[in-house]
Amino acid sequence: MAWQWFHRLGSPRWFYEKTGPWMPWLAVLSAVLLISGAVWGLAFAPADMKQGNSYRIIYIHVPAAFLALAGYYIMAISGAIGLIWKMKLADMVMKSAAPIGAVLTFVALVTGAIWGKPTWGTWWVWDARITSMLILFFLYLGVIALQEAYQHQDTANKASAILALVGTVNIPIIYKSVDWWYTLHQPATIKFTSESTIHPSMLYPLLTMVIGFYCFYALVLLLRTRSEVLEREKKTRWVQDLARQG
Repeated sequence: MAWQWFHRLGSPRWFYEKTGPWMPWLAVLSAVLLISGAVWGLAFAPADMKQGNSYRIIYIHVPAAFLALAGYYIMAISGAIGLIWKMKLADMVMKSAAPIGAVLTFVALVTGAIWGKPTWGTWWVWDARITSMLILFFLYLGVIALQEAYQHQDTANKASAILALVGTVNIPIIYKSVDWWYTLHQPATIKFTSESTIHPSMLYPLLTMVIGFYCFYALVLLLRTRSEVLEREKKTRWVQDLARQG
């Protein structure tokens, strides 16, 4: 039974039909969380004792960084499933996740630079955390480039999946960089194994933004994957029937 469900999840048609009703709910939930979290954090959370109002960039920077890392795992795991079990849908998810992850990593780098200027006095330092995030950005771009470099889709999928899997080595480096090396980047303020070092009045809007970003990521990933499904399956009867109905 579990094996049947696993393969059913790999069906592009089943995925497209089942995810359709999710779109409006995800869109509304994402909008509510992001708007309320942004207003809460930017307008009502107190100023930081040391950083003043400059710390408020974390309400964009932290969720974007979280999703950049989590999204890479989604891309790499999808690539592994495509390599091992030859599931077309997994390859589509991998391809769809790459540009989203690249944008989120870019946002994390830019917002980090904006925060770093008043905090460190410079836009950029070759800090271990920042440098490994830059490598993550290039890994995402590498997957995107490989998808476009080959005319044969299967070859592009295999090359992209291998690069994505090799690049997972960088993820724990990003996580642990502030602990392993001397770094200007501050340690994590949200902790799951011990008490967080951020005040609840600042933490709750941040958590709201993180959840909102995750919902928005899911929405965009589903939309891109659904579009990829239609593109790759355009010669199948069910897509042609769908086009005639529309």
